[in-house]
Amino acid sequence: MAVTVLTSDTFEQEVLKADKVVLVDFYADWCGPCKMMAPSLDEISDEQADIVKVCKINVDDCPDVARQYRVMSIPNMVLFKDGEAVNRFVGVTDKADIVEAVKAEL
Repeated sequence: MAVTVLTSDTFEQEVLKADKVVLVDFYADWCGPCKMMAPSLDEISDEQADIVKVCKINVDDCPDVARQYRVMSIPNMVLFKDGEAVNRFVGVTDKADIVEAVKAEL
């Protein structure tokens, strides 16, 4: 399953109203560490599609959403469950740690 690209207009429907756990990657195109995380997030999206929906939102294009979730540095991955932020990873993070956190929310 491909990573879903979000906008300010689609964030609520795709994340807050989702019927499963959602991992949102707050990123920017110019961010080197964000680019380093992309392959791991793609793998999580493919390998764990039955338990988590992986999305990404560009902080430069959607500063309102980034501000709402207090994203001060990127990459910043926020795990949502039932419309609430339940976990956060800042900086380059090991794929296994993210998957473990996702499974802890099931």
